[in-house]
Amino acid sequence: MKEITGINHIGIRVTDLETARRFYAQLGFKLLAGPIGPEPVAILQHPSGVTINLILNADSGVTDNVLMDIPERHPGYTHIALDVNDIEAVEASVKKLGIKITEGPITLPDGGVMFFIRDQDRNVIEFHQNG
Repeated sequence: MKEITGINHIGIRVTDLETARRFYAQLGFKLLAGPIGPEPVAILQHPSGVTINLILNADSGVTDNVLMDIPERHPGYTHIALDVNDIEAVEASVKKLGIKITEGPITLPDGGVMFFIRDQDRNVIEFHQNG
């Protein structure tokens, strides 16, 4: 479809708004609105223009990410990948914040570099610098 022009937002299911808001604020996201709607949703935006919707209905008793942490491979979105222009600076910032790097850094054949972290609900976030 030629009418698609980009990604509007990324929906991330979380258990607690304030805990999630604080985590994503460390990455530079600011609360724009919410919670609103029947699910309810809080809308956060990064100065780069990336928007995330925190969907506030996750089961707090779940300790594993069903798409990433169990042997059965369920269909679904597994992570978001955020483009960065200085992967080493991002890595240093993440470490300074005390956020654990769960995989990487990994250097790709084209020279790109990526690493992964998890949010407070074990949702996976990739930081990616193109080669």
